[in-house]
Amino acid sequence: MPRDVEEIDPTEETSPKEWRANLEEIGARDGFFRSLGRQHSALYIERGDTLIVTFENLDHVYERGADRMPWGHSFVEANGWSMLGMMAHDWTWYRDDDVHDFFDELRDTGFFQQFQRVIFYGASMGAYAAAAFSAASPGATVILISPQATLSRDVAPWETRYRKAWRRDFSRRYGYAPDMVGTAHRVFLFYDPLAPLDGMHAALFSGPNVSKLRCRYFGHRIASTWVRLGILKPTIQNCVDGTLTPAAFYTSLRKRRDDMKYQRAMLARLQEANRPELVVRLCEAILARRGAPRFRQAMKAALAEIDPERA
Repeated sequence: MPRDVEEIDPTEETSPKEWRANLEEIGARDGFFRSLGRQHSALYIERGDTLIVTFENLDHVYERGADRMPWGHSFVEANGWSMLGMMAHDWTWYRDDDVHDFFDELRDTGFFQQFQRVIFYGASMGAYAAAAFSAASPGATVILISPQATLSRDVAPWETRYRKAWRRDFSRRYGYAPDMVGTAHRVFLFYDPLAPLDGMHAALFSGPNVSKLRCRYFGHRIASTWVRLGILKPTIQNCVDGTLTPAAFYTSLRKRRDDMKYQRAMLARLQEANRPELVVRLCEAILARRGAPRFRQAMKAALAEIDPERA
């Protein structure tokens, strides 16, 4: 009997070879597992008539103790959706002919046409790939969190992160992500406009099918904050259903006011901007809810800056 992923003990020592063999068994039973050259893999699990295509770094998948499956596997399974989990062994941005050929094959064989809904999802590098490869399935819904438009030095010389990927060719097939989403039904793009480089990438995406939703003070790792706030799954669900509205989304973001990491980030930004009056207001609001020595000290310093005689 094939070994289900649920049967993997996350505490036991499982080698990458054994882990890979398990995915191959799951693919053989429920869909397929494909190695795409030396740096990429694809796991397809067939369930319902909605397909979620996800992209991430394979090292993160293997390190994930819960089930060592592609992102959202349990969430996707619970909804009865099918899943195509794309995994990269390195920070490749999926710029590999084997991956490009794979999506050409899926497009040309009508793989995507068997589904009523096709959703491409990713964050950061995965968001770049989700946008780029959505072109293989015109009419898809695309969910992007902090995406890059390209890492081409000719187009985005201002992008100073991800130096490891600068040598990769972003000019060939599935290259410039903003062009690739042109055939999508809807594109939900989430970004922090106060993160300059992410904001510059977001500005390169345009078109009537692109909805940009701002997550101020969240930084680059928006999805991690959503997880802490408990809004990741409902947000993705609403995108899939096509029911997400800006008003409802921004209402859900109000939960950030009680998130300690968000509060610290807000404090740091206000201090860097030299806004002592706003620092005082922020600290007063937080201290009214809980004890917070860091914020009490920050408020005292801000008050002294506003009125040195009170120091």
